[in-house]
Amino acid sequence: MIQNNIQNILAKHSIVPVVTIHSAEEIDGIIESLISKNIFCIEVTLRTDFAFEALEIIKSKYGNQISVGVGTVVNKDQIQKVKEIGVDFIVSPGISPLLADDLVNSGIAFIPGVATPSDIIAGMQLGWNVFKFFPANLFGGIGALKTYGQVFPSITFCPTGGIDGNTYEEYLQLQNVISVGGSWMMK
Repeated sequence: MIQNNIQNILAKHSIVPVVTIHSAEEIDGIIESLISKNIFCIEVTLRTDFAFEALEIIKSKYGNQISVGVGTVVNKDQIQKVKEIGVDFIVSPGISPLLADDLVNSGIAFIPGVATPSDIIAGMQLGWNVFKFFPANLFGGIGALKTYGQVFPSITFCPTGGIDGNTYEEYLQLQNVISVGGSWMMK
């Protein structure tokens, strides 16, 4: 199952850098910085007009060295474009019944975003058990994840949003956290 594939990817990468790229000139420096820190994964956000081109460049130039993911995916057209690029995983900030089918049908490992118990239950009803907890800092952070661990013991999270160099290790100590996402390592 595709959802299990995201668990396999995240298990290899306890830190998922979330990066917004504006130009080709940034790419080599970003990737070299990550590799120098023994980080072999990247989530490129779809927050700039250059994002798809950045994904193509990273995938073709560095795809054999790092797992290349795409974030901020919110519609079918974006899923189709990143499928053509051949990304390794897709990250969405939320769950939508329409987007769910497109994610599953893409054949690409994916992690949908959740914030509330209702979101988690909606994802569980689709047969999913790995979620992006986003934005973690606005929805209770570590305390919320501790509670979710008791209420949803079969669910695993990759929290992102407001996590930094001072807090990421505390998140990773939680039993229900497989990895953490953020941009602190890029500063």
